Amino acid sequence: MAKKLFVGGLSYETTHETLKEAFSQAGTVESANVIVDKISGRSKGFGFVEMSSDEEAQKAIEMFNGKELDGRSVTVNEAKPMEPRPRRDGFNRDGFNRGNRGFGRNQRDRW
Repeated sequence: MAKKLFVGGLSYETTHETLKEAFSQAGTVESANVIVDKISGRSKGFGFVEMSSDEEAQKAIEMFNGKELDGRSVTVNEAKPMEPRPRRDGFNRDGFNRGNRGFGRNQRDRW
């Protein structure tokens, strides 16, 4: 079964391909993904690598955790499942926008 690893402290120049190439030294890489900012397209400095087995994942952790990759010391450990996050669009569960506190219609009319 595949095991997903978190890789933190990546250089902004690290790409999906260089990450996959490096981790292939520890075994079969199912996928390698560098997380990028949606607006700028620049790396956020972390990514995920999915190894084909638990043994290969453990070998990758031992090989790369605390070691240098593209000029940066990286942290490698087992990825934790993503936890649900609250919505960030300004609306709560009732559907009311709470983003403009103190500047509702009544406060604007006083200006």
